Amino acid sequence: MTCGDEANDLPMLKWAGCAIGMANGIDAVKQVATHVTLDNDHDGVAAAVEKYVLGAQR
Repeated sequence: MTCGDEANDLPMLKWAGCAIGMANGIDAVKQVATHVTLDNDHDGVAAAVEKYVLGAQR
């Protein structure tokens, strides 16, 4: 699983099996992401880890 929000994250997101785009990310990131999580100000990475790694619902 990888998380990203900007153009420099695109190669990593395209490589990952589970690509998480941040809600505040650019459109290109959200287009290649397999899932979109909350924005940075609302703990989006933590929410993604809880949901896609730990299997918890937030």
